[in-house]
Amino acid sequence: MRRYASVVLDADSTLAGIEGIDWLSARRDPEVRRKVEAFTTRAMNGELTLDEVYARRLTLIQPTALDVRALAHAYVNAVAPGAADAVAALHAAGVEVHVISGGLRAALLPMTRLLGVADDRVHAVELQLDADGRFEDILPTPLMTQDGKAIVLEHLALPRPILAVGDGSTDLAMAPAVDAFAAYIGFVRRDAVVASASLVLDSFAALIAHALSA
Repeated sequence: MRRYASVVLDADSTLAGIEGIDWLSARRDPEVRRKVEAFTTRAMNGELTLDEVYARRLTLIQPTALDVRALAHAYVNAVAPGAADAVAALHAAGVEVHVISGGLRAALLPMTRLLGVADDRVHAVELQLDADGRFEDILPTPLMTQDGKAIVLEHLALPRPILAVGDGSTDLAMAPAVDAFAAYIGFVRRDAVVASASLVLDSFAALIAHALSA
């Protein structure tokens, strides 16, 4: 028996054990990597807002089409244990599953397709690249802001009750817009997020047990 009508999942450090933008920064020189990872850590811990760091990180990295394709492979190789089974079980129970991420959509789609999430239920950031596959800009989206996931979620008008699952402060921002927020600690535990969550999940098996119980 299902407890929720909709489940919203984060991608980085939730569906997959990497932070995509940090992963891209590792393809650059060590100073770029250091700066980008510091921005990410401070944003996910709530010390900086995503508004302050999102565009700055990608401008430092200048990701190319080749980088995005490589990241797509990295996501597939880093999928959380049990994630595909969890999505399948939720779908079988009639639960609507969406992914809302501050990651790059083109890189996420191969993984989300593997997990069985329809493309129109994957909400993420899109890059503008030139004809040679070089970085030009980021297409405007609320997902570049601290409360962006909540804004996207509210616009989707998903069937309730809704469970949101994620590891970072931008995921926690969805809490007022859902019926329960779960802090996912399968890859990283952020104490500030855990402290404010409705519940804590350490695996996708635990997600199934919670979401599909009476």
